[in-house]
Amino acid sequence: MRFRKKTNSKIMEGDLTPMIDVTFQLIAFFMLLINFSEVDRAEEILLPSSVLAKPPETRPDYQIILNLNPDGSVKFEGLDVEKIEFLSTILAREVASAQREGVATEAVAVIIRSHKETPTGMVQKLIKQCQKEELVNFKFRVNEQLR
Repeated sequence: MRFRKKTNSKIMEGDLTPMIDVTFQLIAFFMLLINFSEVDRAEEILLPSSVLAKPPETRPDYQIILNLNPDGSVKFEGLDVEKIEFLSTILAREVASAQREGVATEAVAVIIRSHKETPTGMVQKLIKQCQKEELVNFKFRVNEQLR
């Protein structure tokens, strides 16, 4: 039994437009994701090292990341604050934002990334300023060293 080949003069082509659209949407998504994760980090902050430090097990529901420089200035979400005392309005706004999202003030985690040359008194001053806004949950970031 012989089969005949059917010859069609039409060439079938696929439409690549939807695939290109999805590719651009994925690129845009990952660009936004990367930018938001890098906002909280200040590259000029050199964290102290610790052998006892361990990474957090879970991410808090709401977090405020404060980068403390040795001169007492604080960087928050790309904004430079010259003195710790000037943080009160920013912290009050963040507490109000957390409450709008249904997070209790006690559950708001204040993450302090202090430069390794920052005096301990500056860190304590920053904690006191946060406590004035009823923030009580503090976490500190350090470079983890292997034993």
